[in-house]
Amino acid sequence: MADVEFQCGHNCKNTCAMLNEALRKETASIRFYESVYDECATPEVKTFLGDIVEKRRTEILKIIQKLNEIHANASSLDGVISSFNSL
Repeated sequence: MADVEFQCGHNCKNTCAMLNEALRKETASIRFYESVYDECATPEVKTFLGDIVEKRRTEILKIIQKLNEIHANASSLDGVISSFNSL
């Protein structure tokens, strides 16, 4: 198992640093596989690499959805807290 190069500060509010880092790395990974795909001349390998890219894109969408959920939940909580503070 690889060592984690990024350490979470555990002070996220409205977002998650670890998920943002995962998103960054997954995006870089897709760019790498796409460049390999573009250079490849073997149909079997191209198909294999295309499948990898599609799976990674699906994972990126899941990360983005989770980040959006975290942001929405935090915004809702902020609204509830601010409504009590204004009383």
